[in-house]
This record gives sequence, C-alpha cells and structure tokens, in this order.
Amino acid sequence: MIFHYLVRGAIFVEGNVLLAHQIGADNTFLPGGHIELGESAELALAREIEEEIGMKAIAQQFIGAVEWLWSEDGQTNHEINLIFDVAVDGLDARKPPYSKEPHLEFIWSKPTDLRTHNLLPSPLVECLEKWENNYRGYWGTFKE
Repeated sequence: MIFHYLVRGAIFVEGNVLLAHQIGADNTFLPGGHIELGESAELALAREIEEEIGMKAIAQQFIGAVEWLWSEDGQTNHEINLIFDVAVDGLDARKPPYSKEPHLEFIWSKPTDLRTHNLLPSPLVECLEKWENNYRGYWGTFKE
C-alpha cells in the first residue's frame, strides 16, 4: 500500500474555483500536493501553489478533509487530502494562471460545474458545495 498525505487549496475568485488539470488526463483536481515530512500543511500548500503557478498563496481557513482509496497497476493507494480556503492576490477569473509545471494546466470553473470537470477525489465536489453553503468540518471518504 502507498500512502499519500496531501494538502489542496480551494481558490475562489469572482464566483469561480481554480482547478488543476494534468495534460492528457480525464480529470481535474485542486491545486496543491504532497506534504513533506516535518512540514506543516499550510507551508506545504503555499510551497506547492508557488511551484505550480509562481504566486504566493495564504491558507485562510480549514474547509475539511477527503479520504480516497484506489488501485493502480495492482497497487493499493490511500490518500488523505486536507482542504483549505486559499487567498492568492493577482488572479483574474477571466484567464487561468500560467502553469510553471509543463504537465499541468489550470482552468476556472463555477462550483456548480465541478462534476462536469471530473474533479477528483469525487467527495471534493460535495465538500466545496457544503463550504459554499457555510457548512464547516467536512469529512468525505471514497473507495474504488
């Protein structure tokens, strides 16, 4: 089994949320990535977003956590995602930020369109919907 400890940022600008897309994949995900051993979630999120779009990010509030278990190439993966509301100055919802990583691109989505963008892990859709409705302390689990 492979364990992944991740932090993801929900970046809202003008009613849109920023999604990351790995070029060639059929899904999207929230910006962020792996938390390194000994690193706080907030610092990991700021580091990951700066690596991805070259802009400073500040974790403002904890939204919730999403757990995901899946198999790939005969290997079981277990992932815990910590989700934060994030502020990034200088983003414009009329155009996606430039990706500093050649395998990634970014898109803006209305929260109501997250399912059409195949946002993974899938409990993130409900997590963000509940966040928009002022629900706090979300926990979601998905197992393939």
